[in-house]
Amino acid sequence: MTMQSAVRRRRAVAAAGAVSAGLLVLSACDKPTPIATITVGRNSVHTEATCYNDGDAVKTAELTKCLKASTSISVDPDETVRFGVDPKIADNSWTILMNGQPLTDSSKKTYRTIPGSVFFNTQYGATGNSTVVSIKEGDKTVKGLWSFKFKKDS
Repeated sequence: MTMQSAVRRRRAVAAAGAVSAGLLVLSACDKPTPIATITVGRNSVHTEATCYNDGDAVKTAELTKCLKASTSISVDPDETVRFGVDPKIADNSWTILMNGQPLTDSSKKTYRTIPGSVFFNTQYGATGNSTVVSIKEGDKTVKGLWSFKFKKDS
């Protein structure tokens, strides 16, 4: 055996070990949840679910904490708010909630629009200059919640 072939063999073994270690690390990662997106004018934000159980029902006891939003967007009441969801969410149907209460009927579409003024109208339960808007996956059971904080931009 020559010196070059021994070096090549060691490199191949090291490369195989590195690939194996990388696959092991990747298998330990959590699977990402489907994404929900909000667009107002030229601004857009998206988030993974605040609560998600990989397609199974989320426990009722967890739902209140799921309505807390870490992602926010400014909403001009004169603009249209566009909601987009991953097809996986749409397949199970989804509803838009405002402060935890249904704002729309459920839909299996991946895209919906609502006038921005709705989110700050007291007739729909709004109070103040901000509101929490959530997307609820599922009809009879909640399979996921994506929450956003809408800040009034006037």
